[in-house]
Amino acid sequence: MNAENAMADAPTRCALGLGSNLGDPKANLEEAIRRLEETPGVMLVSRSSDYRTPPWGPVPQDDFRNCCVVIDTTMSPQALLKRCLEIETELGRVRDVRWGPRTLDIDVLIYGLQKVAENDLEIPHPRMGDRAFVLIPLAEIWPDAPLGDGRTAMEALETCPDQDGVVKLDG
Repeated sequence: MNAENAMADAPTRCALGLGSNLGDPKANLEEAIRRLEETPGVMLVSRSSDYRTPPWGPVPQDDFRNCCVVIDTTMSPQALLKRCLEIETELGRVRDVRWGPRTLDIDVLIYGLQKVAENDLEIPHPRMGDRAFVLIPLAEIWPDAPLGDGRTAMEALETCPDQDGVVKLDG
């Protein structure tokens, strides 16, 4: 069995961040989570509320709908990333403009206490501790999530900028 498809022996608690601002963002997030749940080796533990968030970066675009999920998985970090990228593609993601609009974005934020530094994958996600659109939904469902810098999600949220732009949605 190659490393890309390797399965861990025991499940690892992970956090994923999802966002969408093209098409039907609510439906995009729901379908992505459904596909994650159908993935062998992935068990959904919890899902945050959805939040409307301003776009990040220099490209003018509509607001995003974001959420976080906590999963337990027996997939390796690389296999989990590969599955997330497959779901993005299946739901119409086109990677043409960095930080541009997208039908779906799924980021692997946390993979247990592991640190991964590869060309295509960095875990824990290096910028999540400064992004309210990640920390607010993550802290809602996993307040003591380890960010890898000695802080939990809730601790990082205490000093995180731009929280006013993140609005909880009702459905």
